[in-house]
Amino acid sequence: MTRTGQGQLPLLFLIGDTGGGHRSAAKAVREALHGAYPGRFEPIICDPLHGEGVPLRLRWMIGLYGPCIRLTPWFYALLWRGFGSDRVFRWARRTLLSPSYPTVAAAVAAHRPAAIVAFHPMTTEPAVLARELIAPGVPVITVITDLVTTHLAWRDAPVDRIIVPSAPVGRRCALDGLPEERYLEIGIPVAADFVRAPLQPEERRELRRSLGLSGRFLVVMTGGAEGSGGLYRRAAAILGNVDDVDVAVICGRNRSLRRSLGRLAGRAGGRLTVLGYVDNMADWLRCAELVVGKAGPGTIAEATCCAAPLVLTSHVPGQEEGNIEFVVQAGAGRYAATPRDLAAVVASLRDNPAALAAMRSSSGGLSRPDAATDIAGLLADIASQPGSQAGLADSYRGPLGQPRYPGRLV
Repeated sequence: MTRTGQGQLPLLFLIGDTGGGHRSAAKAVREALHGAYPGRFEPIICDPLHGEGVPLRLRWMIGLYGPCIRLTPWFYALLWRGFGSDRVFRWARRTLLSPSYPTVAAAVAAHRPAAIVAFHPMTTEPAVLARELIAPGVPVITVITDLVTTHLAWRDAPVDRIIVPSAPVGRRCALDGLPEERYLEIGIPVAADFVRAPLQPEERRELRRSLGLSGRFLVVMTGGAEGSGGLYRRAAAILGNVDDVDVAVICGRNRSLRRSLGRLAGRAGGRLTVLGYVDNMADWLRCAELVVGKAGPGTIAEATCCAAPLVLTSHVPGQEEGNIEFVVQAGAGRYAATPRDLAAVVASLRDNPAALAAMRSSSGGLSRPDAATDIAGLLADIASQPGSQAGLADSYRGPLGQPRYPGRLV
């Protein structure tokens, strides 16, 4: 372990830009660390799956995630479930995912961190191997960024701690044989901008006006970083069937969607606002009367911290299964499977302020606003005493048994 030039302890945060949730969670914890422990730690966010210096084969494979969930979700479902099999997952690690091992090891060797934190399931086992070969005794922690349904890759590596987002994931860890002291239910970390007191109705209207909107009932639609979830058809259904409602669509990196919606906005009489990436997402969620989109865990975590009622329209097969039921059962949202259903739900809630207020209250009750701060505190404690963490994982090898390391690191 080394210190940075400023005397700070480096912490290596491993992510993968499949969607935006992994990076957002890492940035939220980094922000919390800087706020709570100024000058003590230097979190380094690294993408060993798709970043600079990553082999082309791995970058190409990881880059298929976005097009796959948008265009062929059925195929993604087959891959997710297939790789959940013990035998197939062993094969995938030795073949398709083998380039991730040397890239993770290179990051560990370059930064010599006081702790390694995996925010992406495909970095967990490579992190453990890199620790054992390069930095013995350095703790490895997993922060699960899926909300309810988790892939085997999140849980099978012998890490020292697993941060789980919800009670269902905690129960899954228990079924895997993970000792209770090894996993902690804390939540999905979100940035501080989302963690503020909910706005009152007039405050929401004023914020909408400051964003260039009319101040009317606002539906904010989002499909995560990939802009998935059939946003065009759903936005058109609301605009065509629900009067006196404004719609703002945040498209992420989906340029095609943004162009198509731009043409629709020209015919919508000023009721449709189309955006790409935004750096003030908290403002859009806080001023919304409804947040509409697929059941992404990051969106749900951020929206509930803003006490925003949710209407969920779809989910990515596999890792987002269970999210809709989780939100609906808590009273924080509704489910609308089709554009026609969505228009009907929006119209109903627009005309029922009491039901909308109840959803807003339940959404706030589902939130985990302290997750980033709590994770930062845990990392600070662990990283400050790395020697005491060595061997914590020895008694647990996860549902797949002993770790299996494909090939060599160098």
